[in-house]
Amino acid sequence: MLNTKKLLKKYNIRLDKNKSQNYLIDNNKVEKILSAADIKEDETILEIGAGIGTLTIAMAKRAKKVIAIEKDPVIADILRQILIQEHITNVELINDDALKMDFPAFDKVVSNLPYQISSPITFKLLCCKFKKAVLMYQYEFARRMNAEADTKQYSRLSVALHYRCDVKIIETLKPSCFVPQPKVDSAVIELIPKDYVELPEYFDDVTRALFQHRNKKARKALIQSAHELKQDKKVLKDKLGMVDNYLLDEKVFKLTPDEILEISKIIEEIL
Repeated sequence: MLNTKKLLKKYNIRLDKNKSQNYLIDNNKVEKILSAADIKEDETILEIGAGIGTLTIAMAKRAKKVIAIEKDPVIADILRQILIQEHITNVELINDDALKMDFPAFDKVVSNLPYQISSPITFKLLCCKFKKAVLMYQYEFARRMNAEADTKQYSRLSVALHYRCDVKIIETLKPSCFVPQPKVDSAVIELIPKDYVELPEYFDDVTRALFQHRNKKARKALIQSAHELKQDKKVLKDKLGMVDNYLLDEKVFKLTPDEILEISKIIEEIL
């Protein structure tokens, strides 16, 4: 397994916390991630934020192929050199922004994600087909992923995942597991896609609109975020005014995913 600290010194790499460049140096944690991923020799693995290959090379030895995305051109060039030195030929290294590119087809995604893109990259992955995801997040972010209604952690992410994936925290990590050390604890999350559930057309838009005002009543939250539904505020207010449903008078953070689903069906009907 790669010695990350030695490689950082060898290539004189100065990591930038502002780019969420916190590299995993605890090999026991790396092994637990790989074990959870359960990589098969016929699988293609997507890695977002490959860094200098701490996970990349270990996965390449197990998988058919690894698609490694690294945004930083300097780091990507160093990883390219390391892959050559390690005689690794089944890694497709892509120097690009994971948020702006289309992902190639893959079976599983395994990544120590750059924490600053945790939310948008997770929502992007939810639009992809995959068998399993094993992903590193800030611990507090991870807690939001399977949070229950009427809790501080409950969020749009909690609702989006409820119908799409089973979520499990499989490992927690202290800052000392990384270099440079982040200021917060981290967690490894396993996501297993659920059987397909057909959601109303407006479900995700309604959820996004509601949670922009999580402490307000649903009716008011929807009106104030009418732009998320591509509606004029006054028009939406008038339409909602004709709807008599107690859920619209409940505060957003108290609404369960099933109740938000019901509200999205109401929105679909009136629009």
